[in-house]
Amino acid sequence: MQSLMVSVVSFIAGVKDRLTSEKGAVATEYGLLIALVAFAIIAGAIVFGDALGDWFAALGATVGGWATTP
Repeated sequence: MQSLMVSVVSFIAGVKDRLTSEKGAVATEYGLLIALVAFAIIAGAIVFGDALGDWFAALGATVGGWATTP
């Protein structure tokens, strides 16, 4: 029974050490997160691109009208 406890404790210590020493995993996770954000921005630009362009064109025309009004 004691050898089982020693094995479990050493396994937990090994896992704990491995989790604290893996700096590459954090960089990989950040890379995946950045890729997901970039994908969301690109997908949003594709889906809403025409509507957003029309909205900014109308806004620009409105603001341009303010500049020419005395």
